[in-house]
Amino acid sequence: MATHATLHKIKRSFTITPESAAFLRAARAERNAGSDSETLDLLLRELMEKRKLAEIDAAYTAYYDAASDEQLAEETEWAQKVGPNVFAGIEP
Repeated sequence: MATHATLHKIKRSFTITPESAAFLRAARAERNAGSDSETLDLLLRELMEKRKLAEIDAAYTAYYDAASDEQLAEETEWAQKVGPNVFAGIEP
């Protein structure tokens, strides 16, 4: 019977260079992964996360590049007033 982890996987076959195979083996050891397949999946997730963070960073940059000086001044003033109180009542 298939486990939950294997139910959502797709079997694929790839041919890679010896350098890529060596990299995959090293990454597998670094991550204590159970298989090359698991390692590749982890590496792909890391890459997807980096891309998503880059997209978010680009969106922030675009927002602040397009904001007027007046709008930025208002946001700065609001942050200075609210900032120290944001975590009031929240236990660490």
